[in-house]
Amino acid sequence: MKPVIYTKIPSSDPALIARAARFGVADLHESLGPVAGRMCLMSANMRPIAFGQHACGPAVTAWNYPGDNLMIHAALDVAEAGQVLVFSNGGTSQGALWGDVACGYAKKKGIAGTVVHGAVRDTDALRELEFPVWSTHVSVEHPEKRGPGATNVPIVVDGVLVEPGDIIAADSDGVLVIPRALLARTVEGAEKRAATEIEFRARIAAGARPMDLLGIRANIEKAGIEIKEATWQEDS
Repeated sequence: MKPVIYTKIPSSDPALIARAARFGVADLHESLGPVAGRMCLMSANMRPIAFGQHACGPAVTAWNYPGDNLMIHAALDVAEAGQVLVFSNGGTSQGALWGDVACGYAKKKGIAGTVVHGAVRDTDALRELEFPVWSTHVSVEHPEKRGPGATNVPIVVDGVLVEPGDIIAADSDGVLVIPRALLARTVEGAEKRAATEIEFRARIAAGARPMDLLGIRANIEKAGIEIKEATWQEDS
């Protein structure tokens, strides 16, 4: 692929995105299912700069040459309010991709958040700005601005494929990528899961046990796990 900047991304139903934003990463991850849910979840290396923040919106992507952050500025320039900036330089700490000046402009534009597979810096200032940022590294190392790179092309971020327009959901638990084709199904699944959990909490408050509500006893029996009414010392 040659160096390129695409100025547009595929769109999704804003109402669906708003419904997705009501849920945490855990519920959306579970509703994607055991295969897609794992494939679309970034690793525990992707952590928030400040806890208690949340972002949900379409991805504007930028791939950057290691040690260079030219394309994050191109992405920031074309991004629109409500979108999430997603950057990668392959995951190296070489050359900070994101800092407080760019972050201040992103906040002014109404960008929903930034996810960085690479390094960010000015972390105290980022926290003061109260702008949601997730990253795999923190480093002040100087970045060049020469390229090559690409904006709004499919990129791999912390092991997960992110296509422009995919929905990024992020909170204190981590970062999840929801493919556009799976958005409606994921939202519907999260809504059903939330309703079930409300019912479970009410039943637990009334005296039910999670072991029974979740079918854990049947799983223990199916696995052939023996239950002994004794201490391990008594059984030795």
